[in-house]
Amino acid sequence: MNLRKKKELAVRTLKVGKERIVFLQSRLEEIKEAITKQDIRDLKKEGGIIVKEIKGRKKIKKVGKKRGPGKIRKKVNKRKQEYVKMTRKLRKYTGEMKKQGKLSKENVEDIKKKIRNRIFRSKAHLKTYIGGLKK
Repeated sequence: MNLRKKKELAVRTLKVGKERIVFLQSRLEEIKEAITKQDIRDLKKEGGIIVKEIKGRKKIKKVGKKRGPGKIRKKVNKRKQEYVKMTRKLRKYTGEMKKQGKLSKENVEDIKKKIRNRIFRSKAHLKTYIGGLKK
């Protein structure tokens, strides 16, 4: 007796895999007559159709995201980019001042060392420092 279609109906009705559904041999005639989803539900409730437990190991839930070397975002890059932008801006400004003859060679060398050591916060800060040199 082929009950493949009944098993498919049971799979759709009970929303489980076909491997988990078992028909009792003593109730095969009732199962064969079952046509609707409600018939399948009733048979399960009465015990004509048994749904096996899930076999296999239980999956362990991930606690958190893995933090490998590719996941770490460093702040160093931002810091370096800010440093590079500032130093280029300040060096360009000191070069222009030197070309205009407003700064001596010794002053430029001193200022470049200070730029390298991150003494100046901004271009305005550098301008005030140069203004103080001239006095």
